[in-house]
Amino acid sequence: MREVGAYEAKTHLAELLDSAEKGETIIVTRRGKPIAKITPYRPSPMTIDAIAQEFARLRSAVKPGESLRDLIEEGRRF
Repeated sequence: MREVGAYEAKTHLAELLDSAEKGETIIVTRRGKPIAKITPYRPSPMTIDAIAQEFARLRSAVKPGESLRDLIEEGRRF
């Protein structure tokens, strides 16, 4: 893990992004105090269970007898 100052991070951002892409973590400091972390991007896969839970949550928001058109019209009133 490497530490760089804010000015250096601003000046060499492309280099730091290349390092992060290769797996390195960089701590950005201001006056020696850590203020940010640049880390490699790792998408978190959404599991089937998480998708099913989100679908159930959204479905429970629709009241019996309501249609999608009703919800759209209600949203337009606000």
